[in-house]
Amino acid sequence: MRCAGVRTVIMVCPSRVWRGRPTGKGFGMSPGEMAALIAAGAFVMLVLVLAVPILRLRHTVDAATRALNDVTDQTGPLLGKVNTTIDNVNVALTQVHTSLDGVNVQLARLDVVGRNVQQVSANVANLATVVTAAAANPLVKVASFGYGLRRASQKKKMAEEEAQVRASLKAQRRAARRGKGLFS
Repeated sequence: MRCAGVRTVIMVCPSRVWRGRPTGKGFGMSPGEMAALIAAGAFVMLVLVLAVPILRLRHTVDAATRALNDVTDQTGPLLGKVNTTIDNVNVALTQVHTSLDGVNVQLARLDVVGRNVQQVSANVANLATVVTAAAANPLVKVASFGYGLRRASQKKKMAEEEAQVRASLKAQRRAARRGKGLFS
C-alpha cells in the first residue's frame, strides 16, 4: 500500500494491529509512541517501588488488628473484675454505715450522760450553798429537808431512765446478735 510516496506496512497480530514504516533496522516508532512507552515503563517502576512499603504497611495493619483483638479479649474479664471490686466496696460501705449507726447510738448515750453530769454538778453547787445556809439558820434546815426530798425523787427518776436505756441497749445487742447468727 502506498500513501503520499511513503510505503506503509501493516502487520496483523491476533491481539493488535501494528503499523509502522519499514526502516533499515525494522519498524520505527513515532515520538508519541516512544513517550507512551517511557511513561508505561515509569509507571511499572513506580508500582514496583511502592509495592515494598505497601507490603510493610500490610504487616503493620495486621499487627494493629491483632493488638486490638487482644485488648478486646482482655477487656471483658477486666470489666468483670472491676464489677467485683465495686461490689466489695459497696459491701464495705454498708458495713461502715452500720458501724456509724452504732457510733451514733453511743453518742446519744453520751449526750444523756453529759446532761445528767451537768445536772449533778448543778445540784452539788446548790447543795453546797444550802448546807452553808442550813448551818446558819433553822428555817433553812426545813428548806434543805425539802431539797433533799426533791433530790431523792430526781435520783429515782434518773435511775429509771438509766434502766430504760440499758434495757434498750440489751435489746439492740440481742437483735444484732440474732441478725449476725442468721446471715453469717
